[in-house]
Amino acid sequence: MSLVDDFGEIDIYLFDQLLRARIRPGARVVDAGCGSGRNIVYLLRQGYEVFGADADPVAVQHVRRLAAALAPNLPAENFVVAPVEQMPFPDAIADVVLSSAVLHFARDDRQFDAMVREMWRVLKPGGMLWARLASTIGIEGEVRGILHGGRWSLLPDGSERYLVDEALLVEITQKLGGRLLDPIKTTVVSHQRAMTTWVVAR
Repeated sequence: MSLVDDFGEIDIYLFDQLLRARIRPGARVVDAGCGSGRNIVYLLRQGYEVFGADADPVAVQHVRRLAAALAPNLPAENFVVAPVEQMPFPDAIADVVLSSAVLHFARDDRQFDAMVREMWRVLKPGGMLWARLASTIGIEGEVRGILHGGRWSLLPDGSERYLVDEALLVEITQKLGGRLLDPIKTTVVSHQRAMTTWVVAR
């Protein structure tokens, strides 16, 4: 077995949370916008109770096959075709909610807010929301707004994303009644894009 076999292509900043024991064995985890499941390989192998939602039915089918291979006792129905802002999971079901490279695809402020509030809804009191998303932090002068007054922007790498900044993440954290578990951290990639890690306790 290799590290890739054990952990898949896990986001290194999520791996950091595992190393710090913030995702405890046996925790119930919701991957909001799970895609192909790259961040849940280790969780499935280790017997976590994992749920996932994604708007792409092909991705959900892939994750169901992955779960069947790595955690055959986990119900296939834990993985559903649904947008992040309309997940069919009960309130406060999750000890941990993951959001990896999902929020920056919000069309506008309304959808972004709906996605965040839905992830917060399914999170238990005392739980952790972990998110990685594109931002303007560190490249403020290098992005170009596409919608006047909006956050949908053109990055130097040519991609278009809904971009947050630190002030917005702090404001949202306060409005949710959460608290930052880590300082807001950002990786700037060759001045082409910036990816920010936002970790909040409910």
